[in-house]
Amino acid sequence: MLDAFAPIFGGLSVALEPANLLYCFIGAMIGTLIGVLPGIGPIATVAMLLPVTFYLSPVSALIMLAGIYYGAQYGGSTTAILVNLPGENSSVVTCLDGYQLARQGRAGPALAVAALASLFAGVCATLVIALFAPPLAEMALLFGPAEYFSLMVLGLVAAIVLAQGSLVSALGMIVLGLILSMVGTDVNTGALRMTLGIPELNDGIGFVPLAMGLFAIGDIIRNLENPEARSVMTGKIGQLWPTRDDFKRCIPAVMRGTSLGSILGLLPGGGAMLSSFAAYTLEKRISDDPSRFGRGAIEGVAAPESANNAGAQTSFIPLLTLGIPANPVIALMAGAMMIHGIQPGPQVMTNNPDLFWGLIASMLVGNAMLVVINLPLIGLWVSLLKVPYRLFYPAILVFCCIGVYTLNNSIFEVGLLILFGVVGYAFLKWGCEPAPLLLAFVLGPLMEENLRRAMLLSRGDPSTFITRPISLGLLLAAFGLLLLIVLPAFKRTRAQAFQEQP
Repeated sequence: MLDAFAPIFGGLSVALEPANLLYCFIGAMIGTLIGVLPGIGPIATVAMLLPVTFYLSPVSALIMLAGIYYGAQYGGSTTAILVNLPGENSSVVTCLDGYQLARQGRAGPALAVAALASLFAGVCATLVIALFAPPLAEMALLFGPAEYFSLMVLGLVAAIVLAQGSLVSALGMIVLGLILSMVGTDVNTGALRMTLGIPELNDGIGFVPLAMGLFAIGDIIRNLENPEARSVMTGKIGQLWPTRDDFKRCIPAVMRGTSLGSILGLLPGGGAMLSSFAAYTLEKRISDDPSRFGRGAIEGVAAPESANNAGAQTSFIPLLTLGIPANPVIALMAGAMMIHGIQPGPQVMTNNPDLFWGLIASMLVGNAMLVVINLPLIGLWVSLLKVPYRLFYPAILVFCCIGVYTLNNSIFEVGLLILFGVVGYAFLKWGCEPAPLLLAFVLGPLMEENLRRAMLLSRGDPSTFITRPISLGLLLAAFGLLLLIVLPAFKRTRAQAFQEQP
């Protein structure tokens, strides 16, 4: 067992290098900041910072982007508790009891429980990655093209099942993402596909303008629709340390939340948000007195905050071991790896061990940093909440345009950014979640490549996908998920999964 964690010590030597330590701190600080500020999420932030990663080493870039992702889970709880306004989607359910605790004069213990629960979950999730990622990567090395294609089919089907909103719209987003991924030059035949005679599209649609437009620009337009109404607490936050009774109630909730989040983080379409909702629902159902929830139950803060941080971190496992992004932020991380010429998947561990273990070890360092960043600086975060959103969005727009332009010095890509921003806003208005589109866009070229390889190796025989045991098992799992969709009981459960609102 101890041998399984031995490589982490080597990873710590990478994570504790001055440059990597600095970028870990920057990522954690930015993550906390965008988690605190409603209207700016980790997806948009990571998308905006992708151009910056060109100028960093791959390890530093991934450490910073990872810190932004799990740091946002910490910061989101601050606004949820103090303002009843989740800075991050995964903190929505924290509002239910966190804000009630603040109104009862117990904002300090609520914030402390959120930070300590996130720290515990973060450390445990990092150890889970260290324990399970190597054997999964070794198993993935046994995969051939047929198995990889079937695995990606399973991933996309799972993304449809776990996506918010209509199943039809999620399926439509997957299909649209696959179509967009095929725009450009066919690498096998050299033929141009769906370029509409535009030379700039010969190399395909850029990942950065697509991601920035759908998530950053689309979110800005939507946020400007809503009038700002923030009632920021001005009273002094009292004692931070929770009582003995608080610890008694929280410890089992944190254990359950961490376990549930660690599992759900592995699922395509899962991650932090699904984990926090599921953990809150579980605590409410197993409680001796469910009526306490929504009125200031401390475990209603501990469970979702531990679950969302665990889910955020274990969602790196499918990317690092199988090359499958579990959610939009991880898809952006996959894009950052490809920008540096690193193919996500099992080869990362063998070909880039410093990157693999350095990234994992940085999560331990980053989680420790986040506790120090969050609790002592509560006053600063509260002050930032008083800054109107209208003063933030012009800077975000300028940063997006500059970032996209500097990639290839292309005005055309800035135009794509604006186009996808309008499209992203339209998707949000129509209730279509763009996350499955981004997952399909990342997986599309890999699916096509493995489909062609599998057919080439089998000399055009499609039965290769069902005669190989692993491939057959993955396809059966995908088919089982499709059957699950039509079951009335599952439809009701899925509809209620994201129903809790503050």
